[in-house]
Amino acid sequence: MNNATTYQNLDLLPIAGQWRKGRSGRKLDVVDPYSGDTLLSLPMASHADLDEAYQAARDIQPEWAAMGPTARGDIMRRVVALFDARKEEIIDWLIRESGSTRVKAEIEWGSARGITQEAASLPGRMHGRILPSDIPGKESRVYRKPLGVIGVISPWNFPLHLSARSVAPALALGNTVVVKPASDTPVTGGLLLARLFEEAGLPAGALSVVVGAGSEIGDAFVEHPVPSFISFTGSTEVGRNIGRIANAGKHLKHVALELGGNSPFVVLADADVQTAVSAAVTGKFLHQGQICMAINRIIVEAPLVNEFTQRFVERVKTLACGDPSKPETVVGPVINQRQLEGLKAKIGKAKAEGATLLLGGEPQGNVMPPHVFGDVTADMEIAREEIFGPLVGIQSARDAEHALELANGSDYGLSSAVFTGDLARGVQFAQRLHAGMTHVNDMPVNDEANAPFGGEKNSGVGRFNGDWVIDEFTTDHWITVQTAPRGYPF
Repeated sequence: MNNATTYQNLDLLPIAGQWRKGRSGRKLDVVDPYSGDTLLSLPMASHADLDEAYQAARDIQPEWAAMGPTARGDIMRRVVALFDARKEEIIDWLIRESGSTRVKAEIEWGSARGITQEAASLPGRMHGRILPSDIPGKESRVYRKPLGVIGVISPWNFPLHLSARSVAPALALGNTVVVKPASDTPVTGGLLLARLFEEAGLPAGALSVVVGAGSEIGDAFVEHPVPSFISFTGSTEVGRNIGRIANAGKHLKHVALELGGNSPFVVLADADVQTAVSAAVTGKFLHQGQICMAINRIIVEAPLVNEFTQRFVERVKTLACGDPSKPETVVGPVINQRQLEGLKAKIGKAKAEGATLLLGGEPQGNVMPPHVFGDVTADMEIAREEIFGPLVGIQSARDAEHALELANGSDYGLSSAVFTGDLARGVQFAQRLHAGMTHVNDMPVNDEANAPFGGEKNSGVGRFNGDWVIDEFTTDHWITVQTAPRGYPF
């Protein structure tokens, strides 16, 4: 396809090497969350479509793996070049389909590109070992090989990045992939990636995308006997169910679950207030707070709580809300009406439980203006549950130990942050936080392509990125070779 033209026929699905209509008999209208316009109408996949996708992935996988590390790395590098050539097309889809602001779309494009660039190096880093043996004339070898077929279920909030985060490494390591993107974002969560990899020369059938109703293909996607691994990013409730049904069949599967978060943002009394405020505004309101790592709880040591709160509210008041395509917009639309109604309920609950509304306003369409609550206590729902929207509460801690207690007082453990004027103290504090990721003097919405992204407790199992993703998407095969005769006991 000529890079000068935009991708066409995104109302078709790439299934088993062919772009065609899904055969469920039902259509999905993909809607711009800001304007309400229908972007396209997509015939959804059936159970038979899913089976064909998995079978084709299984059939082509040995051939794809046998292409060798250089060939697979070259395809990743060509995809990176296509990310560059099609940057504006990709960003436009992120804005229109997921309600991304221009800033967020740029970040997401860059992170998806970065993870694909990192994936290009993975084939050369996938290596085995020769282990010492006590038996004369015996070699004990460990071969590293791909798992086979990977099933990827991705969410709507960072659809391009969170699909690419599994798709690119899995393919680079010699696996084949079937993706089920969220129904709100099938284009940015799967179809664009399929076009990019196709244009880069990926063999037909190595990557399929199935968009379908959960009632028809949701459980079947996980239960199917072909995939060896299910990668899921989404809510804790759904993730628990996926973990259960993934291993209810005949063959046990590898599972990686990146689930919900309740990220604490701790400001100790010796922190630079303005720096902490700036990081908190970005960490909370990037993509309207619809990020698993977004700040959910702001915990400030008592000597700074009043100053921090005042400065934070003043900054948040200046954030431009509305049309996500405008460069100045910081807070765009939430993804859909259901999400909006859920946020309204959380606001009502916070008021009923005694939190003080410091900043608010009425939604305009799906654009919910930032809401900031003070006088929040740990027992309130706004402090206990994931928010996933432009709403945040500020808690006061008596001292640093109380701040740590509040931060760890959650069933989630994804990302976290601590601000302090003493870096050594900050690292010591970070090591005591119950989270998969902690950032000292930086916001918790922080993802790098070579870092072990993942959570603890109800925030999931497994690690993504870098060498850790090699462990996730490959397996060890131990083979011994007896090179000289040996005696046996009988």
